[in-house]
Amino acid sequence: MSVAAATPVAPVVRAEGVVKHWGRTPALAGATLAISGGVTGLLGANGSGKTTLLGLLLGLHPPDRGRLEVLGLDPTRAGPEVRERVGYSPEHHSLPGDVKAVDFVRHIAELHGLPRREATGRASDVLWQVGLGEERVRPLGTMSTGQRQRVKLAQAIVHDPVLVLLDEPTEGLDPVQRDDMLRLIARIGADFGIHVLLSSHVLDEVERVCDNAVILHAGQVVAAGPLDELRSGGGGVVVEVDGDVRPVVDALRGRGATLHWDGTRLYVSGPQDGPALDVVEVADLVRDVLADLGVAVRRLQPRTLTLEEVFLGAGRTGGQAVEVADPAPQPAVGG
Repeated sequence: MSVAAATPVAPVVRAEGVVKHWGRTPALAGATLAISGGVTGLLGANGSGKTTLLGLLLGLHPPDRGRLEVLGLDPTRAGPEVRERVGYSPEHHSLPGDVKAVDFVRHIAELHGLPRREATGRASDVLWQVGLGEERVRPLGTMSTGQRQRVKLAQAIVHDPVLVLLDEPTEGLDPVQRDDMLRLIARIGADFGIHVLLSSHVLDEVERVCDNAVILHAGQVVAAGPLDELRSGGGGVVVEVDGDVRPVVDALRGRGATLHWDGTRLYVSGPQDGPALDVVEVADLVRDVLADLGVAVRRLQPRTLTLEEVFLGAGRTGGQAVEVADPAPQPAVGG
Protein backbone atom coordinates (compact mmCIF):
# COMPACT_ATOMS: atom_id res chain seq x y z
CA MET A 1 0.00 0.00 0.00
CA SER A 2 1.33 3.42 -0.91
CA VAL A 3 1.86 6.16 1.63
CA ALA A 4 -0.80 8.27 -0.11
CA ALA A 5 -3.33 5.46 0.09
CA ALA A 6 -2.61 4.91 3.78
CA THR A 7 -2.99 8.59 4.67
CA PRO A 8 -6.52 9.45 5.82
CA VAL A 9 -8.22 12.28 3.95
CA ALA A 10 -8.74 15.36 6.13
CA PRO A 11 -12.34 16.55 6.33
CA VAL A 12 -13.27 19.45 4.09
CA VAL A 13 -15.47 20.81 6.89
CA ARG A 14 -15.31 20.00 10.58
CA ALA A 15 -17.46 21.34 13.42
CA GLU A 16 -17.23 20.36 17.08
CA GLY A 17 -19.88 21.43 19.56
CA VAL A 18 -20.75 24.63 17.69
CA VAL A 19 -23.20 26.91 19.49
CA LYS A 20 -24.65 30.11 18.06
CA HIS A 21 -27.39 32.36 19.42
CA TRP A 22 -29.02 35.39 17.85
CA GLY A 23 -29.96 37.35 20.93
CA ARG A 24 -31.74 34.86 23.15
CA THR A 25 -32.74 32.63 20.24
CA PRO A 26 -30.62 29.51 19.69
CA ALA A 27 -29.69 28.80 16.07
CA LEU A 28 -27.09 26.08 16.65
CA ALA A 29 -27.03 24.07 19.85
CA GLY A 30 -23.82 22.03 19.85
CA ALA A 31 -23.59 20.96 16.20
CA THR A 32 -20.84 18.42 15.48
CA LEU A 33 -20.02 17.11 12.00
CA ALA A 34 -17.24 16.15 9.62
CA ILE A 35 -17.60 16.33 5.83
CA SER A 36 -15.00 14.49 3.79
CA GLY A 37 -15.89 15.85 0.36
CA GLY A 38 -17.95 15.11 -2.71
CA VAL A 39 -21.51 16.45 -2.88
CA THR A 40 -23.08 16.67 0.58
CA GLY A 41 -26.65 17.63 1.39
CA LEU A 42 -27.28 19.81 4.44
CA LEU A 43 -30.84 18.89 5.32
CA GLY A 44 -33.18 20.49 7.80
CA ALA A 45 -36.52 22.19 8.17
CA ASN A 46 -36.68 25.95 7.79
CA GLY A 47 -35.19 27.44 10.93
CA SER A 48 -32.99 24.45 11.75
CA GLY A 49 -29.76 26.48 11.53
CA LYS A 50 -28.59 25.73 8.00
CA THR A 51 -27.99 29.33 6.90
CA THR A 52 -26.35 30.17 10.22
CA LEU A 53 -23.95 27.26 9.76
CA LEU A 54 -23.05 28.43 6.24
CA GLY A 55 -22.32 31.93 7.54
CA LEU A 56 -20.07 30.49 10.23
CA LEU A 57 -18.21 28.40 7.67
CA LEU A 58 -17.56 31.53 5.62
CA GLY A 59 -16.16 33.31 8.68
CA LEU A 60 -18.78 36.06 8.52
CA HIS A 61 -19.68 35.69 12.20
CA PRO A 62 -18.03 33.68 14.98
CA PRO A 63 -19.57 30.84 16.96
CA ASP A 64 -20.42 31.50 20.60
CA ARG A 65 -18.76 28.21 21.51
CA GLY A 66 -17.17 25.29 19.73
CA ARG A 67 -14.63 24.83 16.97
CA LEU A 68 -14.89 25.13 13.18
CA GLU A 69 -12.49 24.15 10.44
CA VAL A 70 -12.88 24.69 6.69
CA LEU A 71 -10.18 23.26 4.39
CA GLY A 72 -7.89 23.07 7.39
CA LEU A 73 -8.44 26.71 8.38
CA ASP A 74 -10.34 28.34 11.24
CA PRO A 75 -12.83 30.62 9.44
CA THR A 76 -13.13 32.89 12.48
CA ARG A 77 -9.42 33.74 12.34
CA ALA A 78 -8.74 33.19 8.64
CA GLY A 79 -11.95 34.36 7.00
CA PRO A 80 -10.33 36.01 3.94
CA GLU A 81 -8.20 32.93 3.26
CA VAL A 82 -11.24 30.68 3.55
CA ARG A 83 -13.29 32.85 1.19
CA GLU A 84 -10.49 32.77 -1.38
CA ARG A 85 -10.98 28.99 -1.61
CA VAL A 86 -14.74 28.76 -1.06
CA GLY A 87 -17.61 29.82 -3.31
CA TYR A 88 -21.04 30.81 -1.99
CA SER A 89 -24.49 31.09 -3.54
CA PRO A 90 -27.02 32.64 -1.14
CA GLU A 91 -30.72 31.88 -1.04
CA HIS A 92 -31.86 35.46 -1.63
CA HIS A 93 -32.12 37.07 -5.06
CA SER A 94 -30.81 40.55 -4.16
CA LEU A 95 -28.78 41.09 -7.32
CA PRO A 96 -28.10 44.51 -8.91
CA GLY A 97 -30.79 44.76 -11.57
CA ASP A 98 -29.01 47.21 -13.89
CA VAL A 99 -25.73 45.24 -14.08
CA LYS A 100 -25.05 42.79 -16.90
CA ALA A 101 -24.58 39.18 -15.86
CA VAL A 102 -21.05 38.98 -17.24
CA ASP A 103 -20.03 42.21 -15.50
CA PHE A 104 -21.42 41.01 -12.20
CA VAL A 105 -19.67 37.64 -12.37
CA ARG A 106 -16.43 39.33 -13.46
CA HIS A 107 -16.67 41.68 -10.46
CA ILE A 108 -17.03 38.72 -8.09
CA ALA A 109 -14.01 37.06 -9.72
CA GLU A 110 -11.98 40.25 -9.13
CA LEU A 111 -13.10 40.31 -5.50
CA HIS A 112 -11.58 36.85 -5.21
CA GLY A 113 -8.26 38.19 -6.49
CA LEU A 114 -8.33 37.40 -10.21
CA PRO A 115 -6.72 40.02 -12.51
CA ARG A 116 -9.25 41.90 -14.62
CA ARG A 117 -8.33 40.25 -17.94
CA GLU A 118 -8.50 36.76 -16.44
CA ALA A 119 -11.68 37.61 -14.54
CA THR A 120 -13.37 38.78 -17.76
CA GLY A 121 -12.52 35.58 -19.62
CA ARG A 122 -13.43 33.38 -16.67
CA ALA A 123 -16.80 35.14 -16.24
CA SER A 124 -17.74 34.52 -19.86
CA ASP A 125 -16.61 30.90 -19.71
CA VAL A 126 -18.48 30.04 -16.54
CA LEU A 127 -21.71 31.64 -17.79
CA TRP A 128 -21.48 29.39 -20.85
CA GLN A 129 -20.95 26.43 -18.51
CA VAL A 130 -24.20 27.15 -16.64
CA GLY A 131 -26.18 27.67 -19.84
CA LEU A 132 -26.22 31.48 -20.00
CA GLY A 133 -23.70 32.08 -22.75
CA GLU A 134 -26.21 33.74 -25.06
CA GLU A 135 -27.72 35.72 -22.16
CA ARG A 136 -24.49 36.88 -20.50
CA VAL A 137 -24.86 40.53 -21.56
CA ARG A 138 -28.42 40.84 -20.27
CA PRO A 139 -29.04 43.01 -17.18
CA LEU A 140 -29.79 40.90 -14.13
CA GLY A 141 -33.08 42.70 -13.56
CA THR A 142 -34.46 41.37 -16.86
CA MET A 143 -33.68 37.74 -16.06
CA SER A 144 -36.07 35.07 -14.81
CA THR A 145 -35.70 33.45 -11.40
CA GLY A 146 -34.11 30.40 -12.99
CA GLN A 147 -31.58 32.53 -14.86
CA ARG A 148 -30.68 34.47 -11.71
CA GLN A 149 -30.12 31.20 -9.88
CA ARG A 150 -27.69 30.21 -12.63
CA VAL A 151 -25.90 33.56 -12.32
CA LYS A 152 -25.52 32.97 -8.58
CA LEU A 153 -24.09 29.54 -9.31
CA ALA A 154 -21.71 31.01 -11.88
CA GLN A 155 -20.34 33.63 -9.50
CA ALA A 156 -19.89 30.96 -6.83
CA ILE A 157 -17.56 28.89 -9.03
CA VAL A 158 -15.90 31.60 -11.17
CA HIS A 159 -12.71 31.63 -9.08
CA ASP A 160 -12.33 27.82 -9.23
CA PRO A 161 -12.97 27.18 -5.53
CA VAL A 162 -12.17 23.98 -3.68
CA LEU A 163 -15.57 24.04 -1.95
CA VAL A 164 -18.85 25.71 -2.88
CA LEU A 165 -21.73 26.38 -0.46
CA LEU A 166 -25.18 26.47 -2.09
CA ASP A 167 -28.09 27.76 0.00
CA GLU A 168 -31.43 26.56 -1.42
CA PRO A 169 -30.26 26.81 -5.06
CA THR A 170 -33.61 25.59 -6.47
CA GLU A 171 -35.79 28.01 -4.51
CA GLY A 172 -38.44 29.54 -6.77
CA LEU A 173 -37.74 27.27 -9.75
CA ASP A 174 -40.34 25.37 -11.75
CA PRO A 175 -39.86 21.60 -12.16
CA VAL A 176 -37.94 21.86 -15.44
CA GLN A 177 -35.63 24.59 -14.10
CA ARG A 178 -35.15 22.58 -10.91
CA ASP A 179 -34.08 19.49 -12.86
CA ASP A 180 -31.64 21.58 -14.88
CA MET A 181 -30.15 23.13 -11.74
CA LEU A 182 -29.70 19.73 -10.08
CA ARG A 183 -27.91 18.44 -13.17
CA LEU A 184 -25.58 21.45 -13.04
CA ILE A 185 -24.81 20.82 -9.37
CA ALA A 186 -24.08 17.15 -10.04
CA ARG A 187 -21.79 18.17 -12.89
CA ILE A 188 -19.89 20.62 -10.68
CA GLY A 189 -19.12 17.82 -8.26
CA ALA A 190 -18.38 15.13 -10.85
CA ASP A 191 -16.72 17.00 -13.74
CA PHE A 192 -15.22 20.09 -12.10
CA GLY A 193 -13.96 18.28 -8.99
CA ILE A 194 -15.41 20.91 -6.64
CA HIS A 195 -16.71 19.80 -3.26
CA VAL A 196 -20.32 20.90 -2.78
CA LEU A 197 -22.33 21.55 0.39
CA LEU A 198 -25.96 21.83 -0.71
CA SER A 199 -28.34 23.30 1.85
CA SER A 200 -31.93 22.26 1.23
CA HIS A 201 -35.17 21.29 2.91
CA VAL A 202 -36.23 19.19 -0.12
CA LEU A 203 -35.36 15.54 0.45
CA ASP A 204 -35.68 14.56 -3.20
CA GLU A 205 -32.98 17.05 -4.22
CA VAL A 206 -30.47 15.62 -1.80
CA GLU A 207 -31.34 12.05 -2.74
CA ARG A 208 -30.84 12.79 -6.44
CA VAL A 209 -27.48 14.57 -6.44
CA CYS A 210 -25.69 14.01 -3.13
CA ASP A 211 -23.24 11.36 -2.01
CA ASN A 212 -23.58 12.24 1.68
CA ALA A 213 -26.05 14.00 3.94
CA VAL A 214 -26.01 15.92 7.22
CA ILE A 215 -29.37 16.29 8.96
CA LEU A 216 -29.91 19.25 11.28
CA HIS A 217 -32.72 19.30 13.84
CA ALA A 218 -33.14 21.90 16.56
CA GLY A 219 -29.65 23.22 15.91
CA GLN A 220 -27.98 19.84 16.30
CA VAL A 221 -26.65 17.26 13.87
CA VAL A 222 -28.87 14.22 14.41
CA ALA A 223 -27.62 12.07 11.51
CA ALA A 224 -24.72 12.24 9.07
CA GLY A 225 -22.87 10.01 6.65
CA PRO A 226 -22.95 8.53 3.15
CA LEU A 227 -26.51 8.20 1.84
CA ASP A 228 -26.14 4.45 1.34
CA GLU A 229 -25.17 4.00 4.99
CA LEU A 230 -27.95 6.24 6.28
CA ARG A 231 -30.57 4.42 4.22
CA SER A 232 -29.29 0.98 5.22
CA GLY A 233 -30.22 1.56 8.86
CA GLY A 234 -33.66 -0.04 8.59
CA GLY A 235 -32.74 -2.78 11.04
CA GLY A 236 -34.64 -5.44 9.12
CA VAL A 237 -35.09 -7.33 5.87
CA VAL A 238 -37.43 -7.42 2.89
CA VAL A 239 -38.81 -10.84 1.95
CA GLU A 240 -40.80 -11.99 -1.08
CA VAL A 241 -42.14 -15.55 -1.17
CA ASP A 242 -44.03 -17.84 -3.52
CA GLY A 243 -47.49 -18.88 -2.46
CA ASP A 244 -49.56 -17.98 0.58
CA VAL A 245 -47.73 -15.56 2.85
CA ARG A 246 -49.99 -15.96 5.89
CA PRO A 247 -48.30 -19.05 7.37
CA VAL A 248 -44.97 -17.21 7.19
CA VAL A 249 -46.49 -14.18 8.93
CA ASP A 250 -47.95 -16.35 11.70
CA ALA A 251 -44.70 -18.24 12.21
CA LEU A 252 -42.57 -15.09 12.35
CA ARG A 253 -44.95 -13.45 14.81
CA GLY A 254 -44.84 -16.62 16.90
CA ARG A 255 -41.08 -16.13 17.16
CA GLY A 256 -41.44 -12.50 18.23
CA ALA A 257 -40.64 -10.75 14.96
CA THR A 258 -42.14 -7.39 14.10
CA LEU A 259 -43.48 -7.19 10.56
CA HIS A 260 -45.97 -5.85 8.09
CA TRP A 261 -46.68 -6.96 4.56
CA ASP A 262 -47.94 -5.80 1.21
CA GLY A 263 -49.15 -8.67 -0.95
CA THR A 264 -46.33 -11.21 -0.98
CA ARG A 265 -43.70 -8.72 0.25
CA LEU A 266 -42.84 -8.82 3.96
CA TYR A 267 -40.92 -6.22 5.96
CA VAL A 268 -39.45 -8.00 8.96
CA SER A 269 -37.49 -6.63 11.92
CA GLY A 270 -36.61 -7.79 15.41
CA PRO A 271 -38.93 -7.93 18.41
CA GLN A 272 -40.28 -4.69 19.84
CA ASP A 273 -39.68 -6.08 23.31
CA GLY A 274 -36.47 -7.82 24.23
CA PRO A 275 -32.93 -7.64 22.84
CA ALA A 276 -32.53 -5.96 19.46
CA LEU A 277 -31.54 -8.06 16.45
CA ASP A 278 -29.18 -6.91 13.74
CA VAL A 279 -29.90 -7.46 10.05
CA VAL A 280 -27.99 -10.75 9.90
CA GLU A 281 -29.91 -12.15 12.88
CA VAL A 282 -33.26 -11.12 11.37
CA ALA A 283 -32.28 -12.70 8.04
CA ASP A 284 -31.30 -15.93 9.84
CA LEU A 285 -34.67 -15.97 11.64
CA VAL A 286 -36.57 -15.54 8.36
CA ARG A 287 -34.46 -18.19 6.63
CA ASP A 288 -35.16 -20.71 9.40
CA VAL A 289 -38.91 -20.06 9.27
CA LEU A 290 -39.01 -20.42 5.49
CA ALA A 291 -37.03 -23.67 5.70
CA ASP A 292 -39.33 -25.10 8.38
CA LEU A 293 -42.41 -24.27 6.31
CA GLY A 294 -40.89 -25.33 3.00
CA VAL A 295 -41.76 -21.98 1.42
CA ALA A 296 -39.81 -20.86 -1.65
CA VAL A 297 -38.24 -17.42 -1.39
CA ARG A 298 -37.94 -14.97 -4.26
CA ARG A 299 -36.05 -12.26 -2.44
CA LEU A 300 -34.39 -11.84 0.95
CA GLN A 301 -32.29 -8.70 1.44
CA PRO A 302 -31.63 -5.93 3.96
CA ARG A 303 -34.29 -3.27 4.05
CA THR A 304 -33.27 0.11 2.63
CA LEU A 305 -34.90 3.18 4.13
CA THR A 306 -36.02 6.13 2.10
CA LEU A 307 -34.32 9.41 2.90
CA GLU A 308 -37.67 10.63 4.22
CA GLU A 309 -37.71 7.79 6.75
CA VAL A 310 -34.13 8.63 7.77
CA PHE A 311 -35.02 12.31 8.11
CA LEU A 312 -38.17 11.72 10.15
CA GLY A 313 -36.50 9.08 12.31
CA ALA A 314 -33.53 11.36 13.01
CA GLY A 315 -35.86 14.16 14.03
CA ARG A 316 -37.72 11.89 16.45
CA THR A 317 -34.53 10.66 18.10
CA GLY A 318 -32.63 13.92 18.00
CA GLY A 319 -33.24 14.85 21.60
CA GLN A 320 -35.60 17.39 23.09
CA ALA A 321 -36.68 19.91 20.52
CA VAL A 322 -36.03 23.57 21.21
CA GLU A 323 -37.41 26.54 19.40
CA VAL A 324 -34.82 27.27 16.76
CA ALA A 325 -34.90 30.29 14.49
CA ASP A 326 -32.41 31.40 11.89
CA PRO A 327 -32.76 35.20 11.82
CA ALA A 328 -29.18 35.88 10.83
CA PRO A 329 -28.77 38.36 7.99
CA GLN A 330 -27.83 36.43 4.89
CA PRO A 331 -24.29 36.96 3.58
CA ALA A 332 -24.09 38.96 0.41
CA VAL A 333 -23.03 37.32 -2.84
CA GLY A 334 -19.27 37.13 -3.01
CA GLY A 335 -19.09 37.56 0.83
